Amino acid sequence: MNKPLKQIHLAAHFPGVNNTTVWSAPKAGSHIEFSSFAHFARTAERAKFDFLFLAEGLRLREQGGQIYDLDVVGRPDTFTVLAALAAVTEHLGLTGTINSTFNEPYEVARQFASLDHLSGGRSAWNVVTSWDAFTGENFRRGGFLPQEDRYSRAKEFLATANELFDSWRGDEIVGDRTTGVFLRDAKAGSFVHTGQHFDIHGQFNVPRSPQGRPVIFQAGDSEEGREFAASSADAIFSRYASLKEGQRFYTDVKNRLAKYGRSHRDLLILPAATFVLGDTDADAEELAKEVRRQQVSGATAIKHLEFVWNRDLSAYDPEGPLPDIDPDVSGDHISQGRAQVRMYRDPLATAREWRELAAENNWSIRDLVINTGNRQTFVGSPATVARTINDFVQADVSDGFILVPHITPGGLDPFADKVVPLLQEQGVFRTEYEGTTLRDHLGLAHPDDVRGERVAS
Repeated sequence: MNKPLKQIHLAAHFPGVNNTTVWSAPKAGSHIEFSSFAHFARTAERAKFDFLFLAEGLRLREQGGQIYDLDVVGRPDTFTVLAALAAVTEHLGLTGTINSTFNEPYEVARQFASLDHLSGGRSAWNVVTSWDAFTGENFRRGGFLPQEDRYSRAKEFLATANELFDSWRGDEIVGDRTTGVFLRDAKAGSFVHTGQHFDIHGQFNVPRSPQGRPVIFQAGDSEEGREFAASSADAIFSRYASLKEGQRFYTDVKNRLAKYGRSHRDLLILPAATFVLGDTDADAEELAKEVRRQQVSGATAIKHLEFVWNRDLSAYDPEGPLPDIDPDVSGDHISQGRAQVRMYRDPLATAREWRELAAENNWSIRDLVINTGNRQTFVGSPATVARTINDFVQADVSDGFILVPHITPGGLDPFADKVVPLLQEQGVFRTEYEGTTLRDHLGLAHPDDVRGERVAS
């Protein structure tokens, strides 16, 4: 018996706060004007995507004490942008990253419950922690939490927010104009939470929202992150979009669900993915090479090398050979606010490996950064990209992909116009929205239904 085809989930990540974006390209637009967000969201909705995703940067990155201006810097407040987008879209889910280290449960729960009401049930929260003291300096508490404490706080933060969401059942509002009775239960929204990180009590002042709770996303590849997702999230962002690595991650995380009384369908795995389209596969390959060179300018190549060397390398020619000096592993890091620096656990070993690659291939510094950095996930004609995406999803690399174009705001348009129709023809992607909430789009149960099933069992 043939395995039934999985339906593909697609989402769109508005770039910025990353080095995927080619902000200097002639077709690139603003990353702060609302017209850019609106165009991007409308394109995603026209293509029947599940949701739009906004990342978050809580402090501008620095290199050697100066703002790192080779990426797009800054980002307007997530809730403000998502609330505005709720007014210009009807179906598209609205997902935002909100930090659990430097916020409070009541405030965040209130904001997401409000967004869910404003959007008619389309809100989602990507729960993240903050790992560095550099970011923490922007906040009253300052500093940062060790990894085990970060995840402990995040788990209790989410549990507390869920208690607030659930403090309203959904049937308390009567609104009887004849009797003048508005609330059936005067204690609606009452909550008490006492724990290691939070000790709060009162009444939550936003009634139960259309989804009951926002959809919960989690981003984290550590052991703690995978367990957190398996126990509490509706979807997890994966960094693995290649076949073998993706399958290993997919199997590992899905197999953790049973111990929490959950099934495979209760957690979606969605890697970020970049793409380059061409009329033919060969055209796309040539264009991808050009895009990578645009993404890695000479200045960007030097800055990237500094992640590993932890030295000021501004005197080096990006078109010349790698430094013959070794990385500095003795002190604080030259780069602040960039998660990439954690990728290089052993800088000396990485430097040796890169020197060998550069010598073997006759690569300059810039060539090395281009060829060892992240390549586009999907490169080819629309037919090739559609086929590859479907093959990956059916092979359990993921349940879908979060697409990150390199041009904003129009970079998603070619995918929407040329690839999506092919996926629809294959019967693996919707031609129309069949529900009204983000949970509907993602095939996730309503929390009240899950709660009822558990009570009944």
